Amino acid sequence: MEFPICVTCGVQYGAPRADCPICEDERQYVGWDGQRWTSLEELRAAGHRARIEDEGLDVVGIGTEPSIAIGQRALLLRTPAGNVLWDMITHIDNDLIREVNDLGGIDAIAISHPHYYGTMTEWAHAFDAPVYIHEADRRWVARPDDAVVFWEGDTHEIADGVTLINAGVHFAGGQVLHWRDGRALFSGDILQVVNDRDWVSFMYSYPNFIPERPRTVRRALRLLEPYDFDRVYGAWWRKIVYTDGKDAVRRSADRYLEYALDDE
Repeated sequence: MEFPICVTCGVQYGAPRADCPICEDERQYVGWDGQRWTSLEELRAAGHRARIEDEGLDVVGIGTEPSIAIGQRALLLRTPAGNVLWDMITHIDNDLIREVNDLGGIDAIAISHPHYYGTMTEWAHAFDAPVYIHEADRRWVARPDDAVVFWEGDTHEIADGVTLINAGVHFAGGQVLHWRDGRALFSGDILQVVNDRDWVSFMYSYPNFIPERPRTVRRALRLLEPYDFDRVYGAWWRKIVYTDGKDAVRRSADRYLEYALDDE
């Protein structure tokens, strides 16, 4: 069976359907030509292929050319405790599986939020790896599978020194990943690395320009406070805060709250 994939968000569903709930939610949108579907077979036939490049020390970017849907890239963290794939793309084929196995395979997968769920079940099966999703986002999982592990609470360590943090920005289950030994925070667009790469920002909806609630931003800051990090990895190629990442997040939040609240 070829599982249907939404053309706009790139998320694969477990059965044919007329709508994509992820795109019909106010944080996303239905494509301007209406709801359209594709499949992995169609994408492969159209010539999509993997793009694999280093994005830092022991951090490998995995994307797709030509770009699919939202166009994010995933990141493979090569940690002493095993390889962790952060975030997800839609494309996967035998060549990509072979290249990732040459890098040591994947021991665990974690995804920031539903817009990036992609073909996570295909990846989980290909690499025999669990997929960690926060319980608060359970209802958005489009292709349920036993490989998906739902966790609860504020933080969850999935490998030694590799911790998921439920920042709760963008989605209630929106999570970021902290890698202690890499002194890095992997944020997807839960904390969006902006074009001026010394800063991040916070949004409830990016395509529809809905700002995040100040109380949610403040909670995220409190949860991040115990963790040290120099780099912040965003969702797209080279969208990285390279130095003073913790300070960048703190002052970015201060700036955001100043404009959002217009306090004297």
